[in-house]
Amino acid sequence: MCNIDDPLTLYVSGGNTIVSAFESGRYQIFGETLDLAIGNMIDSFAREADIPHPGGPRIEKLALESKKYIDLPYIVKGMDLSFSGLYTATKRLLKSENFGLEFSLSDIAYSLQETSFAMLAEVTERALAHTGKSEVLLTGGVAANKRLQNMIRYISNEHNTRFEVVPLRFAGDNGAMIAWTGILKYLSNGEDSIENTTIGPKERMDNIEVPWRN
Repeated sequence: MCNIDDPLTLYVSGGNTIVSAFESGRYQIFGETLDLAIGNMIDSFAREADIPHPGGPRIEKLALESKKYIDLPYIVKGMDLSFSGLYTATKRLLKSENFGLEFSLSDIAYSLQETSFAMLAEVTERALAHTGKSEVLLTGGVAANKRLQNMIRYISNEHNTRFEVVPLRFAGDNGAMIAWTGILKYLSNGEDSIENTTIGPKERMDNIEVPWRN
């Protein structure tokens, strides 16, 4: 859909926050969340703020109404990220006696987006410099956020790198995606016997060989 071949990918959704790229026969992970996925963190904040599901688009709209930045925990550890402290801090702001007086829900939403997306941009840019990829791909449900798109587009332009966003209807997990991967594996390695076929729900992508890319 995006007509690109070998990108550095920032995958941001309710269940995942991963920076990855194909290198040495595998999809290597160059950065990931240590706790909450960013989509989960945003949705959890939305519930605390009594914002109806899905919370992401409504928080994005609220953020556009403010330019007042509230200092929030910015936690990048090497190439990895932590969003739990950011989430806890926003919960405290919602319960603060100053909420509605010194700052609004829009101010919190704006600050939440600016902080979390800057964390994503930092790790993505560092991974881009390390891998030297000429393409950057943004995917997952949170990829629909225009502010995040603009931040990742900016760092891509800084590195003279092509930037693309997966269309939202193709950006989530789906059966066809899984089935197509199975077909690629079959065409490359042949069939697996039922006896040797298991379900590994916690298997990491960087542990899986990708012979069809070779």
